[in-house]
Amino acid sequence: MADKLDGLSMDMEAANRERLRAVFPECFSEGKLDIDKLLSLCGEYITDDFEKYEFRWKGKSDCLRIAQRHSTATLRPCPSESVNFDTTQNLYIEGDNLEVLKLLQKSYFRKVKMIYIDPPYNTGNDFVYEDDFADPMRRYMEVTQQTTKSNPETMGRYHTNWLNMMYPRLRLAANLLRDDGIIFISIDDNEVFNLKKLCDEIFGEENFVAQIPWRKRTAKSDVPFGVSQDFEWILCFAKSNEFVASVEGRDRKYYETDDFPNRPWRFHDLTTQRTIQERPNSNYTMVNPKTKEEYAVNPLRCWAVTADTFQQYYDEDRIIFPGDYDFLNISKPVFRYWKSDDMAKAGENFGRIAVSTKLNDDIGMSQDGTKEITGLFSGKVFSYPKPTALIKFLAKTNTKDNDIILDFFSGSATTAHAVMQLNAEDGGNRRFIMVQLPEVCSEKSEAYNAGYKNICEIGKERIRRAGKKILSADDGQVSLDKDKPPLDVGFKVFKLDTSNMKLWDDTPIEDGDIITLFDRIDGHIDGLKPDRGNEDLLYEVLLKMGYPLTADVAALDVEGLAVSSIAGGEMLICLQEGVTADHIEKMAALSPLKIVLAGRCLADSSAKANAFYLLKNREITLEVF
Repeated sequence: MADKLDGLSMDMEAANRERLRAVFPECFSEGKLDIDKLLSLCGEYITDDFEKYEFRWKGKSDCLRIAQRHSTATLRPCPSESVNFDTTQNLYIEGDNLEVLKLLQKSYFRKVKMIYIDPPYNTGNDFVYEDDFADPMRRYMEVTQQTTKSNPETMGRYHTNWLNMMYPRLRLAANLLRDDGIIFISIDDNEVFNLKKLCDEIFGEENFVAQIPWRKRTAKSDVPFGVSQDFEWILCFAKSNEFVASVEGRDRKYYETDDFPNRPWRFHDLTTQRTIQERPNSNYTMVNPKTKEEYAVNPLRCWAVTADTFQQYYDEDRIIFPGDYDFLNISKPVFRYWKSDDMAKAGENFGRIAVSTKLNDDIGMSQDGTKEITGLFSGKVFSYPKPTALIKFLAKTNTKDNDIILDFFSGSATTAHAVMQLNAEDGGNRRFIMVQLPEVCSEKSEAYNAGYKNICEIGKERIRRAGKKILSADDGQVSLDKDKPPLDVGFKVFKLDTSNMKLWDDTPIEDGDIITLFDRIDGHIDGLKPDRGNEDLLYEVLLKMGYPLTADVAALDVEGLAVSSIAGGEMLICLQEGVTADHIEKMAALSPLKIVLAGRCLADSSAKANAFYLLKNREITLEVF
């Protein structure tokens, strides 16, 4: 039989079990995980001492379950609100980020290089991220229909509710990060300590990178105790030890010289901030074998290598002395490392240039973020946006060409603005994914009076205006490289909604009520909901088959049948009725890996049977939904 497309998001629990089974098959018996055996293989043994360090709060277990529960929702394309829908690689997704992150699991699992989020702070004001564990989509539909508003009296400053909101979202976000990925989270004093413990659990204490102070203002505020809180924090966690930051603004030039014409190299300081008492084996006079010139160390800064290691490195042509190259202005020996060297895995520190947690003054403060958005909109339509310079700095020091940057608390879309600006400045092609709940603007706000009914309308309009400004000839901020591909300032808009497919109504029917039963059967014959179209269904198939929402989609005509070719013909999707065995034969001749059909499209049961056997013989997977 053909495989059945279940319409569900990625089964993360099953994926986790299979990863464990691949490494520890002996820990599974009759399909069940033996947790005691797993712990013993890791050198941890069950004892009667149940007192151990844990970070717990009311609702934590429910949060874990909701994070791993399937989503039956979908993301519906909205070309009319998009810019360059058919060509852009950027995404703007309107919806509850909890459900959206679930839906992105298959398509973007371990593909995101950097995440930046500025989540709502726990200030005691309105808090709309109140998840309904029983029915997440019902809660979301209430919010989007403006029938529910947050309640500051019930949400308030309680840590529990804030943690319940953050925990499942961060769990899902961690799955999307690449092994060399990084996440930055802006936060204030109210929850910074709880957030640190939360991230320690999700990403691992060993992957904590830094807690970066960000100065948000210079003017002193009138606050309790007379202490003005001028700083916020940016918590930074890596996905694994494969992540290494690179420095902003430093010369990253690699040299190619006559003695190494095809092997680019750089140099690094050969001393370390250790005293000769701390490293007595590195207290020696280094001698240039060619000139016999001597180089000594001082008591407070000794050599980074011992005398034996120095000789090894010299024999490998890794030591450069003053005078070896006229273009190097050095006064003491330095260490040479090659562009292809993986010094981190070799256990060496040479070649690493640390990024300081002290941010430069040009990073910007809250007032700079406000000026930027006010300048774009000629009004203050959003409160306290982060400055683009801050996000640009984080992206420039941690991403490169073609990397994906995700922000699932997008707000006014500062991250999207910063990514486009940075690409324009350095010729990169980074891509962004913005996710934002369509939170209603207050009727008393300047945004509402300017015609923006929710935050998503502000974010999308900001990207449109910022893109035009960046491309404009009189912008004066960037110079576009004509040899590079055109700058991508477009974005595809998708909106979270219930599945396009009808779900069977299984509410009880009174005995003898045959009419209701037949009405339900008749209404279910065509599985597509009446207000949905083929484009909606096409992107639901892409999402739940694990293809990115920006995958190439081309229209084909196969014997009068409308067929969509995905990713250069890797997959074919047909949503048109009347598919015959001959049509299947023609599609198979195009050599796809998969063919996806709606069950209602097949002309008859014979066509379905013939399609299955024909494609099986050609090793082409058939999916029917």
